[in-house]
Amino acid sequence: MADLILEVNDVVKVYGDYTALNKVNISIPKGSIYGLLGPNGAGKTTLMRIINQITAPDSGSVIFNGEKLQGKHISMIGYLPEERGLYKKMKVGEQALYLAQLKGMTYSEALSKLRYWFKRFKIIEWWPKKVEELSKGMAQKIQFIVTILHEPKLLIFDEPFSGFDPINASIIRDEIVNLRDKGTTIIFSTHRMESVEEICDHIALINNAETILEGSIENIKNKFDNKQFEVTINEENLLESQEYTIVNQVHNVFNLTINDNFTQKDVIKSINEKHEIILLKKHTPSIEEIFIKAIGNE
Repeated sequence: MADLILEVNDVVKVYGDYTALNKVNISIPKGSIYGLLGPNGAGKTTLMRIINQITAPDSGSVIFNGEKLQGKHISMIGYLPEERGLYKKMKVGEQALYLAQLKGMTYSEALSKLRYWFKRFKIIEWWPKKVEELSKGMAQKIQFIVTILHEPKLLIFDEPFSGFDPINASIIRDEIVNLRDKGTTIIFSTHRMESVEEICDHIALINNAETILEGSIENIKNKFDNKQFEVTINEENLLESQEYTIVNQVHNVFNLTINDNFTQKDVIKSINEKHEIILLKKHTPSIEEIFIKAIGNE
């Protein structure tokens, strides 16, 4: 098994009559981008708050870097919640320095790193502005910088692209990947399934307070393999056979499902006996399709 930075074991959290988490289990490999998925109210935010020690589980355990999660680990975790908040009357630079020092950085260290990131994001002119002068997207950039500045081992982003236009969302996405490539582990919660598909290595799907799917993207896609293929042939009269079922047809392009007890090789052989295959392409289910199917089966 891969070296893990975080293990959540049978975590339960109950608020009165409401069960927010019911024996949730996740295992997050070091140096990965881990997608935490689920519909609204599934329990994702509660889990993130437990990892950040904002609240505690009623039962179960959280292991961080081989140790039971405890107060000393707070400085090793960066958290960007969905509901962000900056002091509106305070100047951007002063506030960023203040928040960086709360994370244990010295003034000079914080100043040096903030200058680097402000130049990298081409926002150095924002330094003397008040937060209330910034757009939502501009303020989001400041909070992203402050969250990653102290270079924590684990970063938790809750809807990190909220408030960004496509260009700035792409910039933030690239920075998240760069952080992963430098060894940081990232928990990434979003409703944007295309972003999950692009950058996540592993995912967990939580629904009704329980973990219903967990693992690498590759393994989960293999689990939901629907054995569908798109085949393009030299004519429009492909007939069904014992090896495959035709799902639909557009001119000379056919979507097929391989029947039980047969393989792709069997399908190719069967079609080749009567037709010329121009193109054969496997249909791999998207994370969005898997999400919908898994939730629908609950």
